[in-house]
Amino acid sequence: MAKWRSKRSSRSSCRATRTSPADGAPVVDRAPQRSSAERGERRVVITGLGAVTPLGNDVETYWDGLIAGRSGIDRIASFDPSGVPSQVGGEIKGFEAEQYMDRKDVRRNDKYVHYAWAAAAQALADAGLPNPITEDADAERVGAIVATGIGGVTSLVRDAQAALTEGYDRVSPFSILNMIPDTAAGHVAIAANLRGPNYATVSACASSNHGIGEAAGILRRGDADVMVAGGSEAAICEMVVAAFCAMRALSTKRNDDPQHASRPFDVDRDGFVIADGAGMIVLEELEHARARGARIRAEFIGYGASDDASHVTLPAPGGRGAVASMRIALADAGLAPSELSYINAHGTSTPPNDPAETAAIKTVFGEDAYRIPVSSTKSMTGHLMGAGGGIEAVACVRALETGTLPPTINHEQPDPECDLDYVPNLARTVAIETAMSNAFGFGGHNATLVFRRWTDGQAES
Repeated sequence: MAKWRSKRSSRSSCRATRTSPADGAPVVDRAPQRSSAERGERRVVITGLGAVTPLGNDVETYWDGLIAGRSGIDRIASFDPSGVPSQVGGEIKGFEAEQYMDRKDVRRNDKYVHYAWAAAAQALADAGLPNPITEDADAERVGAIVATGIGGVTSLVRDAQAALTEGYDRVSPFSILNMIPDTAAGHVAIAANLRGPNYATVSACASSNHGIGEAAGILRRGDADVMVAGGSEAAICEMVVAAFCAMRALSTKRNDDPQHASRPFDVDRDGFVIADGAGMIVLEELEHARARGARIRAEFIGYGASDDASHVTLPAPGGRGAVASMRIALADAGLAPSELSYINAHGTSTPPNDPAETAAIKTVFGEDAYRIPVSSTKSMTGHLMGAGGGIEAVACVRALETGTLPPTINHEQPDPECDLDYVPNLARTVAIETAMSNAFGFGGHNATLVFRRWTDGQAES
């Protein structure tokens, strides 16, 4: 019997390599990536939006807050934060889960499920789709991907305390369901009778972008006609805040001035501000949307994903993983760098992230990096972690629709390493054709989405 050879053949070992300018590591050259259109895939559009955010519990209130440059960050109220170094957060205010769920479901489920359920219901209503889907054949062609970075951690902490102090019989029978990250996706499917593809993506702060990108892939391949996708997070509790403080990841300098704590790309930034909420969008195959007369809000055109393979928390030198995800997304969209109009940055307000993302944008876009407006809506919402990409996708769609770019607030002292146009402090009116959204997470995960403004003239393009 022939044995496997321990050495690669001469053919496989002769692949061209080059040196990465970021860190000197060899990078294998690959053939140019074909765009989705060149691959003959189905086109995907966005027909519905939903959001529960620190700025408001529906899309328009959220959007109005963004363009007003309003901060949704305050001193944490859900627990006494005086014992932890970071005492500020973007909490959800005035939310009534009973508007979307019955009291039994509210009682049994973690808040991250509540927020996902609400945002998905909003998005389905906005898309003009029945909720629940009534025809069995239709239901099997509609799916959902609901991302989260942490899942039902507040319920886990509560039940762990009960087990340790009161005994196992005080632990909720729903504890495991609240802890595992796919529960929100399952509940969205049950509530709306979505019988198509259904799962969760979990990749820290890149989770929502991965979920939206994978949902688009399902539609492009023809495995479904409609996908509800985005993410939800409800992680503000003493244990999580303490853990992030132990990592020195959170802002601690402005506990007495919460609304100025999140300041992406500012030289005086000192960490991210934790936040809760959910953002969901309805993605739909173009011909399916047109056949039912749906209002098309934007087109989804590009998705890129990569990993730094460098460090579990710090970005790779020169932002090389971010470079890869942005380049893959542009190629998937069939766009040259000169054709991009706007970037919604990952922009977390941490000392390592912001210059790394800036460097990556410069590498990908060259001189165009100084032309393209780049803003971080996390300056107003805080960082929703696994749900961040969901609400930021909503912001990108609204920016394309309205010709208004949300600002980066608290941009008072520019960092010399961060020298791009960050739309400082005030929203900007400018017609844009394309928008990119970046999301990067612990583990080195990177995911980038690209959207295009919709006009009726694009229907046959």
